[in-house]
Amino acid sequence: MWFRPPSALSRLPRMVRGEPGSHHTGGSISIVGLRKDFDDVTAVDGIDIDIKAGEFFTLLGPSGCGKTTTLRMLAGFEQPTAGQIFIDDVDVAQTPAHKRPVNTVFQSYALFPHLDVEHNVAYGLRWRKDLDKRVKESQVAKALELVQLSGYGKRRPHQLSGGQQQRVALARALVLEPAVLLLDEPLGALDAKLRHSLRAELTGLQREIGITFVFVTHDQEEALEMSNRLVVMDGGRIMQLGTPEEVYREPLTEFVADFLGVANLLDVECDPGGGLTRTVHFGEFTLEARAPSGHDAGPGRAVIRPECVEVTEAGLPGANRLPGMVDRTVFLGSTTQVMVRLPQGAVVQSLVTNTSGNEAFAAGQPVTVCLPAEALRLLAASSDQHVAYAEVG
Repeated sequence: MWFRPPSALSRLPRMVRGEPGSHHTGGSISIVGLRKDFDDVTAVDGIDIDIKAGEFFTLLGPSGCGKTTTLRMLAGFEQPTAGQIFIDDVDVAQTPAHKRPVNTVFQSYALFPHLDVEHNVAYGLRWRKDLDKRVKESQVAKALELVQLSGYGKRRPHQLSGGQQQRVALARALVLEPAVLLLDEPLGALDAKLRHSLRAELTGLQREIGITFVFVTHDQEEALEMSNRLVVMDGGRIMQLGTPEEVYREPLTEFVADFLGVANLLDVECDPGGGLTRTVHFGEFTLEARAPSGHDAGPGRAVIRPECVEVTEAGLPGANRLPGMVDRTVFLGSTTQVMVRLPQGAVVQSLVTNTSGNEAFAAGQPVTVCLPAEALRLLAASSDQHVAYAEVG
C-alpha cells in the first residue's frame, strides 16, 4: 500500500518552478462559452468555469455528460467548436497540446513497456535542451521520491502493481512541472480498496506541490472526498458548481440530488412567498423547507438526505414531524437503514447510528419522522434542470 504520513510531506522536495520551497503561483483557468459539437451531437454546450490557481477541481457526472470532452479540450487533444480557454490569462483554445502549460494522467497510465521507470518518468524531459543530464536525473529522482517510488527506477512497468504504475504516470506528469495537471479518471483501473487508499494520498500530494489539479470522475465519493470545488455535469451542461458540502447538502435540481448520494424526494405544494424558508404542504401536513432564490409557488419536489431524517417514537408532536410506519430495516454495521412509509405512500430512508442507547426499530412499528427545516430543501422545477452557476442559499 502506498502511504506517506503527513509529517513526511514537509521533508519531501517540491517539484515547483522558481525558488526552492516555493509553491506554484500560476495555474488559474477560465473557461468561457466552451462548446464542442461532433457532427449533430453537442458534447459540451457553452459552459463557463473559473478555476483558481492551486485548486483541486473536479468534473463529475455520468458517462456521456461532457466531462472528458471538456478535459480533452483543456489538454488540447480536441479543438473547441466555440469558446475560449484561458490559462493564467492567456487564451490557449487554439494552442497545440505540446505548447500548453498542462500535462495529463490517463486511466490507462500509457507507460512504455520497453522502458524502465526512470526512463518513463524522464521521457518528457528529452525535449528540454536547457537542462543538462545531471539536472534531468535530479528532477526524475525528486519526482519518484514525491510519489514514494525511490528505488524502483530500474523496474519495468510489468514488474509493478497497478497502484505503482499509476504513481509512475503521475511522476512522469509532475517532472515537467506543469501549471495544471489534468487527471482523466486516474484511479478507475484500480481495485476498490487501493482506490480508496490512494485518494487521500493524491489529495495530500496536490496540497504539497501546489499545482492546479483538474480531475474527471463519475465516482461521487471520490469527488466529495478529494475536491476543493466540483461541477456536476449532464447533457454537456453544468448543473451545479460549488464546494462538496454545498452541492451535497444543498442540491439545486433533482438530477444533482439523485446523482450525488442517496436522496429522499417528496412531492409537495409550495406556498407563495419570499425568503430562504418557505411553507410547503405534503398532503394534509404543513412543513417548512429551505428554498433556492426565486423559487416559484406551486407543485414541486423537496429533498432531504437520509442522515438528516430523524426517526423517533410514535405520537411525538412538533414542527416538521410526520407519522409513519417502519417498512423494513437493513443492518449496515455502524448504521442501520430504516425505511419508513409516510401517510401519502412515499417511503423515506433514515440512517440511524448503531449505539448502545439507540432504539432498535422493527417492521410494522409506528414511528414519528422528523424532517428538519434546515435540511429539507426545495428543488428547481423539472423545466429548469440546467442551472449553471445558480447560487445556493
